[in-house]
Amino acid sequence: MIYHLFEYLREIGIDLPGQGLFGYLSFRAIISFTTALLLSVFAGKRIIRWIQKKQIGEEIRDLGLEGQMQKKGTPTMGGIIIFLSIIVPVLLFGDLTNIYNILLIISTIWFFIVGFADDYIKVFRKNKEGMSEKCKLAAQALLGLAIGLAVCFSEDIVVREKIGPEDIVVMSATEDSTSVSAGAAMPEPEKHDVIKSTKTTIPFVKDHEFDYKWLSPFKGTFGWYCKWAIYVLMIIIVITACSNGVNLTDGMDGLATGSSAIVGVVLGIFAWLSGNIVNAEYLNIMYIPGSGEVAVFMAAFVGALIGFLWYNAFPAQVFMGDTGSLMLGGIIGVCAVLIRKELLIPILCGIFFVESLSVLMQRFYFKYTKKKYGEGRRIFKMAPLHHHFQKEGIPALVKFPSKALPEAKIVTRFWIIGMILAVITIALLKIR
Repeated sequence: MIYHLFEYLREIGIDLPGQGLFGYLSFRAIISFTTALLLSVFAGKRIIRWIQKKQIGEEIRDLGLEGQMQKKGTPTMGGIIIFLSIIVPVLLFGDLTNIYNILLIISTIWFFIVGFADDYIKVFRKNKEGMSEKCKLAAQALLGLAIGLAVCFSEDIVVREKIGPEDIVVMSATEDSTSVSAGAAMPEPEKHDVIKSTKTTIPFVKDHEFDYKWLSPFKGTFGWYCKWAIYVLMIIIVITACSNGVNLTDGMDGLATGSSAIVGVVLGIFAWLSGNIVNAEYLNIMYIPGSGEVAVFMAAFVGALIGFLWYNAFPAQVFMGDTGSLMLGGIIGVCAVLIRKELLIPILCGIFFVESLSVLMQRFYFKYTKKKYGEGRRIFKMAPLHHHFQKEGIPALVKFPSKALPEAKIVTRFWIIGMILAVITIALLKIR
């Protein structure tokens, strides 16, 4: 809103001191991050008190994990803090006419509602199972379908695959190099320069591009429809998988919060690079007009999580609950899709990916061995994977570690692994 106010003042000829700063993505990203951080820290304290007054405490099942029962009664549904800390800065400093911002805001609200409903059933209706798995999957897939159709049909979601030296010259004539390096909004390319495309970014290949039409067995008009159907299906899978991945990872104090913040930083960098014509040319990646606004959103995302970590770090004063975890995963998935980096998710979100994989492997192996031997056996001592390192004394194929590790140590090591994966993902932009 503030961004649009200054834009309006500029159009009518009113020039206030510092007004021009809001034309720079870098400045708006910084102020968005700062606002989200402060809001999360200071408003978070009051929200936690409100949650405590409402007696919204976490119900803990005794799984025999060290320190687990001490968490009983800890305020949950802290995702409300994260939601407000993301939405408020984005509404204040983001471009609300930008299609990418619009889709991210809608996604945030949608997943917040789904997660809130799940927590509401658990806390207020005393149903430990919460919303049924089928219902949650349907809600996630529905949002994924909406995003996929928007990518497919919106005239504002386009890419410009190759940038030549002549484009840089034209851009330089309309905007000085200082503004470009500072992150100012780029001049929009001509209509004939951009296309609707099913191409996305993939590492290790020369042009860093993969086209979903290569998966279509058909050619011609039917092939055109088929490639978009495959792309939309992939978008649904990515968004659903990311949302559930973060939800499964949210089992230790600060684990999902810190891991999501690391991923958010990388996605914000990718968004800024993809929306900047000079950086897109230098890195030989797709230039996605308007995607730079995603950096402002992800700055608020990271700021909100760091502020929430103030209360969520071990020992946690509040849990985010499904209100937060489903929303965070959904945002990550939608962001990755919009900036065409969804195929980097298995590397960037390696923590979430392995956590989800551990659950699937454990379930499949347990059912298989029960059917074959009459008794279910385990690959891990417990799933999701982070609980495996907390547990001891249970026979499993994976015996390491022999002794249970402290929760804080497990979380810190997962963060370190997440940082390593983040650096690798960024480095892949220059590896062909």
